[in-house]
Amino acid sequence: MSSAALAAAVARPFGRRPRAVLMGGALSLVLCLVGVVHLGLGASGVGLGDIVDLLLGHGDDRTEDVLLGSRLPRTLTGLVVGIALGVSGALVQGATRNPLAAPDTLGVNAGAYFAVVLVAFTGVSLGPLPAGGAAFLGGLVAVALVYLLTSGGVMTPGRVLLAGATIAMAATSAAEFLQILDSQATRGLFFWGNGSLLQSGLERPLTLGAVVVAGALIAPFLARPLDLLTLGDETAQAMGVRVERIRPAAFLLAVLLSASAVSLAGPIGFVGLIGPVIVRQLGIRAHALLIPMAALVSAVLVLGADAAAQLIAAPAAAQPSEIPVGVVTALIGGPVFMALARRVSTGDADTGAAVVVSDRRRAPRYAVALGGGLIVLAVAMAVSLRVGDVQISWSQIGAWVFGSAEQITEAVVSFRLPRILVAALAGACLAVAGAAVQAVVRNPLAEPGLVGVTGGASLGAITVILLVPSAPLAALPAAAGIGGVLMLALVLLVAGGSGSRTGLDPTRVVLVGLGAAATSMALVNIIVVGAQMNLAAALGWLAGSTYGRDFSALSWLVLPALVAVLLVVVARPVNLLALGEELPPALGLDLGRARLLVLGAGAVLAAGTAAAVGAVGFVGLVAPHLARRIVGNNTARMMPMAAVLGAVLVVCSDALGRRLLAPTEIPVGIVTALVGAPYMVWLLHRTREV
Repeated sequence: MSSAALAAAVARPFGRRPRAVLMGGALSLVLCLVGVVHLGLGASGVGLGDIVDLLLGHGDDRTEDVLLGSRLPRTLTGLVVGIALGVSGALVQGATRNPLAAPDTLGVNAGAYFAVVLVAFTGVSLGPLPAGGAAFLGGLVAVALVYLLTSGGVMTPGRVLLAGATIAMAATSAAEFLQILDSQATRGLFFWGNGSLLQSGLERPLTLGAVVVAGALIAPFLARPLDLLTLGDETAQAMGVRVERIRPAAFLLAVLLSASAVSLAGPIGFVGLIGPVIVRQLGIRAHALLIPMAALVSAVLVLGADAAAQLIAAPAAAQPSEIPVGVVTALIGGPVFMALARRVSTGDADTGAAVVVSDRRRAPRYAVALGGGLIVLAVAMAVSLRVGDVQISWSQIGAWVFGSAEQITEAVVSFRLPRILVAALAGACLAVAGAAVQAVVRNPLAEPGLVGVTGGASLGAITVILLVPSAPLAALPAAAGIGGVLMLALVLLVAGGSGSRTGLDPTRVVLVGLGAAATSMALVNIIVVGAQMNLAAALGWLAGSTYGRDFSALSWLVLPALVAVLLVVVARPVNLLALGEELPPALGLDLGRARLLVLGAGAVLAAGTAAAVGAVGFVGLVAPHLARRIVGNNTARMMPMAAVLGAVLVVCSDALGRRLLAPTEIPVGIVTALVGAPYMVWLLHRTREV
């Protein structure tokens, strides 16, 4: 839409009143129908006919108890959450002029979620309003951090979204760590962390619903200023808009609404993204109409997704289970996010060799650096042998080395040594995988987990476990490898592929990968819950764990290790990939084929490692970056150094996970995330153009 046309729409927001009224009426009717259907769903056996009989005065006490104690609170919660996220998404998108911006993609939901988990962890019991206040503060801190990460450079859409994704991962990792400390049932934590409309009464939805209604009534007062903001800050200021006040006001109101939703139902993703996008696709641009219609569409989406979740889980009547509504919205929103990321301008097209992040200072001698790294790795492995719920001394380890150890020492070492070796080899493979992906995408943030490889590997492995439980052990890494490669191929296809005339936009690849990762993990969660799998074991694997790994798990890492060695041997093509689009072909490199081969190798490395230890994140981000700072960008030197650093990181994380809360173990993926997320925050702040 041109500036003149948009200005005309701003001046006459209700210029198409009959069409707008018709669309609003149709959406309201659909919402009523979905709400009625939603009221009739549940595992109690009370159907819609029973509820109608109750309303006509012919029902029984049981039906009334079910309606007032479960069905009505749940439907009302879905309505409140949908309205809150829809209005919040419209405000955020209007304030940022970014169609991919939403409370969840900017980290607001994750910040609010962490705050709620932190309050629960402290043991303080808060009512609905104080809990909502804590969530509001958490979301506000998340928005402030996103602003701090992006204010130092050019605030391109891609940079803002990467900052939001970083904050979201950091807050989610911290929340998961706190949840590990809770000894309650895993299923309850799983449901809350993925968004659930389950309520035990009307108090919370009514109380927080009043807050949401108040916020939704205030939002239209920002409609005209947000319309003018779409013309640009300078134009808006020339037309009388106080940009320095309107934008913070829009963010504050959006945070308040999304925090209320999180406090009520947990983090439900992509609703605030999809609602406004659908309304814009219907031809509505003026915020006076966009905001209320986005609220209606989002409410329909939340209630419809929850109804679908109940219907999907209904066949498992012997052991009733439900799929969290946030999983269903992620399954819908992930592909939508990918489609939008394909079209939106990231502001980062063809950024050049973005992986060249090492300092110009003289690097130490390669042999010294690598030797020092190997010594640190050996020390880390030795220390890891000692720590755990049962500690052994250095003298006992020495006795084991010389074959004169006691039986208890033999048992402890024989249990810990295989998992330590698996952790070291897995960390090395993940580091090389990260280096390979970064070389092709030319983005230091392009860790395999961020471009969908780990999610695809998890989906492939879980599918084999479900469909072929008696499959040989070799089938698991094979399925994980195929899943990771296919997911990465999908990401590259959606992001534009290697044949794009403008080159491979590094930020677009990461953004599309985030959508692919969300989609694949939503499918994994549906399989886990719908198939009544061992939830605790599945979640431990998805969080990344070396628990119980023996020497047979090393065989799963043989192929990834060989691929890693091959990448080091053929270092020259990998080095050339960092030189952009024109120079490598001039030097004789088939750019398309080289990219596909290196990316395929990275996918095999990450997927094969995921089959062995689960979804361990951030190793492929931290280790290559540190290696470049130590030995430079030459692949023949950087990849071995990254492998050593990755092995050290995972071994140390595994030891910390065993020691901190012994005898309870923290999955190694949680520990690496707690280390990697802050490092990613620092890296994003340090790099002015990503």
